[in-house]
Amino acid sequence: MMEIRFTLNGRAVTAMAEADDSLYTVLRGLGISSVKCGCETTNCGLCTVHMDGQAVLSCSIPAPRCEGHSIVTLEGLQEEAKALGGCLADEGAEQCGFCAPGLMMNVLALAKENPAATDEEIDAYLAGNLCRCSGYMSQRRAVKKYLAMAAGEVRA
Repeated sequence: MMEIRFTLNGRAVTAMAEADDSLYTVLRGLGISSVKCGCETTNCGLCTVHMDGQAVLSCSIPAPRCEGHSIVTLEGLQEEAKALGGCLADEGAEQCGFCAPGLMMNVLALAKENPAATDEEIDAYLAGNLCRCSGYMSQRRAVKKYLAMAAGEVRA
């Protein structure tokens, strides 16, 4: 076991991890319930978190690599998540909700990186987020609505 220190949702944390543990495993051990794992092969997007401001798949990050870094999960982005969740609900894009946290983390990263994303750019950015319930057209509409709202173009 090794001790790793990092910032989680704005607060300093210390966690114990095995050398082969993933960031996902550590986050779940710390009680972070929004981070899910549906594939363990970096194909579903359910475990997306922000590491130093970049969207990453926590199942693919060895836990020791997060030493000294800043990790943000959906729990740390409640205001943004509430606004985006409203857009998803308004467009019928949230059904069972299992995929929502990973999708939301990617959309929130997209909003910072490319708030004027085209349909094609949105599709490419979210290509790794699997959803078995809602279909992707309603998700794209919700993302476009959220990006416009975040840019101050429309009101919720």
